[in-house]
Amino acid sequence: MDDQVLHEEKNPAPESETEAKQEPVAEETPKPESVEETQPAEATEPAAEVTETETETESEGEPEAAVPEGPKRAWYVVHCYSGYENKVKKGLEQRINSMGMQNLIFRAVVPTEEEVDIREGKRKVIPRRVFPGYILVEMVMTEESWYVVRNTPGVTGFVSSGDKPQPLREEDVAKILKRMETDQPKVRVTYRTGQAVRIIDGPFADFRGTVEEVNMEKGKVRVLVSMFGRETPLELDLLQVEKV
Repeated sequence: MDDQVLHEEKNPAPESETEAKQEPVAEETPKPESVEETQPAEATEPAAEVTETETETESEGEPEAAVPEGPKRAWYVVHCYSGYENKVKKGLEQRINSMGMQNLIFRAVVPTEEEVDIREGKRKVIPRRVFPGYILVEMVMTEESWYVVRNTPGVTGFVSSGDKPQPLREEDVAKILKRMETDQPKVRVTYRTGQAVRIIDGPFADFRGTVEEVNMEKGKVRVLVSMFGRETPLELDLLQVEKV
Protein backbone atom coordinates (compact mmCIF):
# COMPACT_ATOMS: atom_id res chain seq x y z
CA MET A 1 0.00 0.00 0.00
CA ASP A 2 2.95 2.32 0.71
CA ASP A 3 4.27 1.63 -2.76
CA GLN A 4 0.93 2.74 -4.26
CA VAL A 5 0.99 5.96 -2.28
CA LEU A 6 4.56 6.63 -3.27
CA HIS A 7 3.68 6.05 -6.92
CA GLU A 8 0.82 8.50 -6.74
CA GLU A 9 3.06 11.05 -5.05
CA LYS A 10 5.69 10.67 -7.77
CA ASN A 11 3.15 11.33 -10.53
CA PRO A 12 0.87 14.03 -9.26
CA ALA A 13 -1.70 15.52 -11.73
CA PRO A 14 -0.54 18.91 -13.02
CA GLU A 15 -2.50 21.78 -11.62
CA SER A 16 -2.38 23.73 -14.84
CA GLU A 17 -4.12 20.98 -16.77
CA THR A 18 -6.75 20.65 -14.07
CA GLU A 19 -7.36 24.35 -14.13
CA ALA A 20 -7.50 24.28 -17.89
CA LYS A 21 -10.18 21.66 -17.71
CA GLN A 22 -12.11 23.65 -15.13
CA GLU A 23 -11.80 27.08 -16.80
CA PRO A 24 -12.75 27.01 -20.49
CA VAL A 25 -10.71 29.24 -22.75
CA ALA A 26 -12.74 32.21 -23.87
CA GLU A 27 -12.76 32.54 -27.68
CA GLU A 28 -11.85 35.92 -28.99
CA THR A 29 -14.71 37.63 -30.68
CA PRO A 30 -13.61 38.66 -34.25
CA LYS A 31 -13.50 42.35 -34.68
CA PRO A 32 -15.84 43.64 -37.36
CA GLU A 33 -14.07 44.84 -40.47
CA SER A 34 -13.71 48.56 -40.56
CA VAL A 35 -16.04 50.17 -43.05
CA GLU A 36 -14.58 53.12 -44.85
CA GLU A 37 -16.48 56.19 -44.16
CA THR A 38 -18.02 57.81 -47.23
CA GLN A 39 -16.66 61.21 -47.81
CA PRO A 40 -19.27 63.92 -47.80
CA ALA A 41 -18.01 65.30 -51.12
CA GLU A 42 -18.54 61.95 -52.84
CA ALA A 43 -22.03 61.65 -51.48
CA THR A 44 -23.00 64.96 -53.07
CA GLU A 45 -21.50 64.24 -56.52
CA PRO A 46 -24.48 62.27 -57.91
CA ALA A 47 -26.78 65.14 -57.06
CA ALA A 48 -24.42 67.55 -58.84
CA GLU A 49 -24.35 65.30 -61.92
CA VAL A 50 -28.11 65.18 -62.03
CA THR A 51 -28.22 68.94 -61.82
CA GLU A 52 -25.75 69.31 -64.72
CA THR A 53 -27.70 66.78 -66.79
CA GLU A 54 -30.93 68.62 -66.16
CA THR A 55 -29.26 71.88 -67.12
CA GLU A 56 -27.96 70.37 -70.37
CA THR A 57 -31.39 68.95 -71.16
CA GLU A 58 -33.01 72.29 -70.57
CA SER A 59 -30.42 74.05 -72.74
CA GLU A 60 -30.91 71.52 -75.55
CA GLY A 61 -34.60 72.15 -75.55
CA GLU A 62 -34.14 75.88 -76.07
CA PRO A 63 -33.73 76.87 -79.76
CA GLU A 64 -30.48 78.67 -80.56
CA ALA A 65 -30.71 82.17 -81.91
CA ALA A 66 -30.26 82.24 -85.72
CA VAL A 67 -27.06 83.93 -86.84
CA PRO A 68 -27.78 86.27 -89.75
CA GLU A 69 -25.81 85.43 -92.90
CA GLY A 70 -23.76 88.16 -94.48
CA PRO A 71 -23.23 88.75 -98.21
CA LYS A 72 -21.55 85.86 -99.99
CA ARG A 73 -18.84 85.72 -102.62
CA ALA A 74 -20.36 85.36 -106.10
CA TRP A 75 -19.94 86.25 -109.78
CA TYR A 76 -21.79 89.21 -111.29
CA VAL A 77 -22.20 90.40 -114.88
CA VAL A 78 -21.15 94.00 -115.50
CA HIS A 79 -22.21 95.85 -118.62
CA CYS A 80 -19.74 98.15 -120.31
CA TYR A 81 -19.19 99.85 -123.67
CA SER A 82 -18.67 97.30 -126.44
CA GLY A 83 -15.05 97.13 -127.52
CA TYR A 84 -13.82 98.50 -124.17
CA GLU A 85 -14.02 95.25 -122.19
CA ASN A 86 -10.25 94.85 -121.66
CA LYS A 87 -9.84 98.54 -120.86
CA VAL A 88 -12.62 98.38 -118.25
CA LYS A 89 -11.07 95.24 -116.75
CA LYS A 90 -7.68 96.93 -116.42
CA GLY A 91 -9.23 100.09 -114.94
CA LEU A 92 -11.20 98.05 -112.38
CA GLU A 93 -8.08 96.14 -111.31
CA GLN A 94 -6.24 99.43 -110.76
CA ARG A 95 -9.08 100.76 -108.60
CA ILE A 96 -9.15 97.55 -106.55
CA ASN A 97 -5.44 97.92 -105.73
CA SER A 98 -5.45 101.66 -105.12
CA MET A 99 -8.57 101.56 -102.90
CA GLY A 100 -7.59 98.41 -100.98
CA MET A 101 -10.63 96.39 -102.05
CA GLN A 102 -8.88 93.02 -102.46
CA ASN A 103 -10.95 91.56 -99.62
CA LEU A 104 -14.24 92.30 -101.42
CA ILE A 105 -13.45 92.28 -105.16
CA PHE A 106 -11.37 89.30 -106.22
CA ARG A 107 -11.32 88.88 -109.98
CA ALA A 108 -12.44 90.47 -113.24
CA VAL A 109 -12.69 88.36 -116.40
CA VAL A 110 -13.40 89.15 -120.04
CA PRO A 111 -14.87 85.88 -121.41
CA THR A 112 -12.98 84.99 -124.59
CA GLU A 113 -12.20 81.91 -126.65
CA GLU A 114 -9.57 81.26 -129.28
CA GLU A 115 -10.75 81.19 -132.84
CA VAL A 116 -8.98 80.26 -136.06
CA ASP A 117 -9.60 82.85 -138.75
CA ILE A 118 -8.87 81.63 -142.26
CA ARG A 119 -8.45 84.25 -144.92
CA GLU A 120 -6.75 83.95 -148.29
CA GLY A 121 -5.46 80.53 -147.37
CA LYS A 122 -3.84 81.77 -144.16
CA ARG A 123 -4.71 80.56 -140.66
CA LYS A 124 -4.62 83.06 -137.82
CA VAL A 125 -5.54 82.34 -134.19
CA ILE A 126 -7.27 85.29 -132.58
CA PRO A 127 -9.10 85.72 -129.23
CA ARG A 128 -12.81 86.37 -129.67
CA ARG A 129 -15.06 87.89 -127.00
CA VAL A 130 -17.83 85.48 -126.05
CA PHE A 131 -20.12 88.21 -124.64
CA PRO A 132 -19.29 91.54 -126.30
CA GLY A 133 -20.08 94.44 -123.98
CA TYR A 134 -19.91 92.41 -120.76
CA ILE A 135 -17.31 91.38 -118.20
CA LEU A 136 -17.58 89.05 -115.19
CA VAL A 137 -16.59 90.20 -111.70
CA GLU A 138 -16.16 87.91 -108.70
CA MET A 139 -16.94 89.88 -105.56
CA VAL A 140 -18.81 90.20 -102.28
CA MET A 141 -21.68 92.56 -102.95
CA THR A 142 -21.72 95.44 -100.47
CA GLU A 143 -22.45 99.13 -100.89
CA GLU A 144 -18.72 99.85 -100.92
CA SER A 145 -17.78 97.19 -103.49
CA TRP A 146 -20.78 98.10 -105.65
CA TYR A 147 -19.64 101.72 -105.68
CA VAL A 148 -16.09 100.80 -106.76
CA VAL A 149 -17.26 98.67 -109.69
CA ARG A 150 -20.14 100.88 -110.76
CA ASN A 151 -17.97 103.99 -110.92
CA THR A 152 -15.17 102.41 -112.94
CA PRO A 153 -14.81 104.34 -116.23
CA GLY A 154 -16.62 102.53 -119.04
CA VAL A 155 -19.02 100.62 -116.77
CA THR A 156 -22.70 101.31 -117.43
CA GLY A 157 -24.21 99.05 -114.75
CA PHE A 158 -24.80 95.58 -113.37
CA VAL A 159 -27.08 92.97 -114.91
CA SER A 160 -29.77 92.99 -112.25
CA SER A 161 -33.21 91.79 -111.28
CA GLY A 162 -35.07 94.97 -110.50
CA ASP A 163 -32.75 97.24 -108.56
CA LYS A 164 -30.65 94.41 -107.12
CA PRO A 165 -27.60 93.00 -108.99
CA GLN A 166 -28.27 89.37 -109.85
CA PRO A 167 -25.44 86.86 -109.19
CA LEU A 168 -24.70 84.14 -111.72
CA ARG A 169 -25.35 80.50 -110.89
CA GLU A 170 -22.21 78.51 -110.10
CA GLU A 171 -22.86 75.98 -112.89
CA ASP A 172 -23.14 78.78 -115.47
CA VAL A 173 -19.85 80.31 -114.34
CA ALA A 174 -18.16 76.90 -114.51
CA LYS A 175 -19.31 76.45 -118.13
CA ILE A 176 -18.00 79.87 -119.16
CA LEU A 177 -14.60 79.37 -117.51
CA LYS A 178 -14.28 75.88 -118.99
CA ARG A 179 -15.09 77.27 -122.41
CA MET A 180 -12.23 79.74 -122.01
CA GLU A 181 -9.75 77.02 -121.02
CA THR A 182 -10.39 74.68 -123.97
CA ASP A 183 -7.27 73.78 -125.95
CA GLN A 184 -9.06 73.32 -129.27
CA PRO A 185 -9.70 76.68 -130.96
CA LYS A 186 -12.81 77.08 -133.05
CA VAL A 187 -12.46 77.56 -136.78
CA ARG A 188 -14.01 80.66 -138.23
CA VAL A 189 -14.70 80.64 -141.94
CA THR A 190 -16.98 82.59 -144.19
CA TYR A 191 -17.57 79.82 -146.71
CA ARG A 192 -21.16 78.90 -147.50
CA THR A 193 -22.85 76.25 -149.56
CA GLY A 194 -22.76 76.97 -153.32
CA GLN A 195 -19.88 79.46 -153.05
CA ALA A 196 -17.18 79.29 -155.72
CA VAL A 197 -13.67 78.51 -154.43
CA ARG A 198 -10.27 77.68 -155.81
CA ILE A 199 -8.00 74.93 -154.56
CA ILE A 200 -4.61 76.39 -153.69
CA ASP A 201 -2.79 73.39 -152.22
CA GLY A 202 -2.45 69.66 -152.85
CA PRO A 203 -2.68 67.51 -156.00
CA PHE A 204 -5.76 69.40 -157.20
CA ALA A 205 -4.22 72.86 -156.93
CA ASP A 206 -5.68 75.46 -159.32
CA PHE A 207 -8.90 73.46 -159.74
CA ARG A 208 -12.09 75.41 -159.17
CA GLY A 209 -15.28 74.18 -157.68
CA THR A 210 -18.24 74.98 -155.47
CA VAL A 211 -18.69 74.41 -151.74
CA GLU A 212 -21.03 71.52 -150.99
CA GLU A 213 -20.53 71.25 -147.21
CA VAL A 214 -18.47 72.86 -144.44
CA ASN A 215 -17.50 70.82 -141.35
CA MET A 216 -16.44 73.33 -138.71
CA GLU A 217 -15.58 70.70 -136.09
CA LYS A 218 -13.11 68.89 -138.34
CA GLY A 219 -11.96 72.01 -140.16
CA LYS A 220 -12.87 70.43 -143.49
CA VAL A 221 -14.77 71.54 -146.56
CA ARG A 222 -16.29 69.39 -149.31
CA VAL A 223 -15.88 70.90 -152.77
CA LEU A 224 -17.50 69.70 -156.01
CA VAL A 225 -14.91 69.82 -158.76
CA SER A 226 -15.60 69.16 -162.44
CA MET A 227 -13.33 66.35 -163.56
CA PHE A 228 -13.66 64.34 -166.79
CA GLY A 229 -17.00 65.87 -167.53
CA ARG A 230 -18.55 65.11 -164.16
CA GLU A 231 -18.60 66.67 -160.72
CA THR A 232 -16.40 64.91 -158.20
CA PRO A 233 -16.60 65.68 -154.46
CA LEU A 234 -13.26 66.36 -152.73
CA GLU A 235 -12.80 66.69 -148.99
CA LEU A 236 -10.17 69.31 -148.32
CA ASP A 237 -8.72 71.20 -145.40
CA LEU A 238 -10.03 74.70 -144.97
CA LEU A 239 -6.52 76.01 -145.63
CA GLN A 240 -6.47 74.33 -149.06
CA VAL A 241 -9.13 76.55 -150.58
CA GLU A 242 -9.82 80.25 -150.98
CA LYS A 243 -12.65 82.36 -152.27
CA VAL A 244 -12.72 83.13 -155.96
